[in-house]
Amino acid sequence: MADITGVEEGVGLTALMVAAARAIETHRHDTLAQDVYAEHFVRAARASADWPVRPRQVPDGEADPLWGRLGRYFGLRTRVFDDFVLRRTGAGIRQVVLLGAGLDTRAYRLDWPPGCRIFEIDQRGVLAFKARVLDGLGAVPKTERVAIACDLRLEWTAALTGAGFDPAAPTAWFAEGLLLYLPDAAERALIAAVDALSAPGSALAYEVKLGPESTAVRESPIYSVAERTGIDLLALFARGPRPDSAADLTARGWRTSVHTAFDFTREYGRGPLPEPERPDALAANRWGFATRP
Repeated sequence: MADITGVEEGVGLTALMVAAARAIETHRHDTLAQDVYAEHFVRAARASADWPVRPRQVPDGEADPLWGRLGRYFGLRTRVFDDFVLRRTGAGIRQVVLLGAGLDTRAYRLDWPPGCRIFEIDQRGVLAFKARVLDGLGAVPKTERVAIACDLRLEWTAALTGAGFDPAAPTAWFAEGLLLYLPDAAERALIAAVDALSAPGSALAYEVKLGPESTAVRESPIYSVAERTGIDLLALFARGPRPDSAADLTARGWRTSVHTAFDFTREYGRGPLPEPERPDALAANRWGFATRP
């Protein structure tokens, strides 16, 4: 077992959950995203060692609320955000920042144009765990990768610029699976920091929840099934009213668009659809995309 400090507790557990979902997605016959490293993270941590990493290991298959429906959501999100960054780098951006990188392996699995540099920011324990697993596999990134150990609830911009980030260069920013867990003030501060560090031509992809979830949605089977794996998602989500980050970015001069995951299910032909007949934990989730002219 690899060093698991910071991974088998709190939000670190969600990184393992997403890794398991990506592993399952990788082996679906109609896969949207491939991540051959994901299952190795799952097997390397004691908390997740017996979680499924193949579709056939999910007893209820697609009907399983966690590994079926939520897993499909994570698989779709991975593909949509992959396409976002590949379009941006294809258009000339060479600087990418993953905010709350978790167990993301885009630096290793995507085909990057020459000259790209990827900065991954997360807590020290998560980055150390990822490094040990990937080093043990002999994995080599396909572009320059810079890992930065920081708590994004605190000041982090000095560490980023100190690691070689160039605020004068256009940047593709990711906040995938991050803002849901940040307090209101931390989310506002992060958006302000991204704005301050973004040259014209920069772009941001992010995920948010719209306000506190209703009692009905909080009763979604996704949450109860997740609890059985040791993850209390509801306890991890930030409490209280959520800021309108799309409106904030628009006020700062960015062009923004906000979508449901269901919009992309229809576009890609795979993924979760609304469940109006029962509580839907995904109904409040939104994926935002913004560009700075």
